[in-house]
Amino acid sequence: MAIMAEKVGAWSFIIGALIAVILGAIASTAGTKWVIGLLLAIGVVVGLLNISDKEIVPFLVACVAFLVAAPALGSAVAGFGATFAWLTRILVHLGVFVVPAAIIASVKAILALASSR
Repeated sequence: MAIMAEKVGAWSFIIGALIAVILGAIASTAGTKWVIGLLLAIGVVVGLLNISDKEIVPFLVACVAFLVAAPALGSAVAGFGATFAWLTRILVHLGVFVVPAAIIASVKAILALASSR
C-alpha cells in the first residue's frame, strides 16, 4: 500500500508540474477557476502523499525559495509586456500548485516538532 501511495505522489507531482506549465503557457486558461482548482487539488495530493518526514525541510526550503523568487521574476519580465506574459502565467500556476503541498508539509513539520517534546 505504501509503495502505491509513493507512486501516486510522484506521478501527482509530475502531472501537476506539467499541467501548470502547459496551461500556464496558454493565455486563455490563465486564472480560470477550473485550472486553479485542479492545481490546488493536485497540490494537496502531493503534500499528503509525496513528502516524507526526511524530505520536509528541504521541500519547504525549496518552496520558500520558489515562492519568493517567482513573483520577483514575474515582475521583472512584466516590463517586457506580452513577450514574457507566458512565463508569468507559468510561474503563477506553479505557485498555485506548490502552495497547498507546502502548507501540508509545514503542518506535518509543526506536528512532528510538537509531538517530539
